[in-house]
Amino acid sequence: MTEDSVRRATEADIPAMAQIIFDWEEATEWMPKTYSLKESEDFIREIMPKREIWVSGEPVKGYLSFDPENQRVGMLYCSERGKGHGKSLMDRVKNGRGFVWLTTQACNQAAQSFYKREGFAETGPHAVDLPNQLPETRMEWRT
Repeated sequence: MTEDSVRRATEADIPAMAQIIFDWEEATEWMPKTYSLKESEDFIREIMPKREIWVSGEPVKGYLSFDPENQRVGMLYCSERGKGHGKSLMDRVKNGRGFVWLTTQACNQAAQSFYKREGFAETGPHAVDLPNQLPETRMEWRT
């Protein structure tokens, strides 16, 4: 998988992106099941004009949502771990930037390990304000 296999998401990609979230939440025992598949689709559709949303794979196997105004990765989900989709997406969003930050669930050690391999450092807890949300950790990457 290379950064070349990453492209900007289109409206047609929304069902696949929402399905990736839904399937991950269903398979992750500790993750609260807060949103339906349709609610996830509606959320992605709502944020799409405000974010850079990138996809990897054909069909879509992973996607990343990035808020360029705040330099924040809002979501990174992949349907297949260890296939390079997450790395390609992260490389794409870091390209040409000197700083990127994100949050992840404090209990999600697999995600934290991945982000550390990508050069992110844990900077401390991140306040959560949504119901049913798990404690989060903030991580930052700098060139």
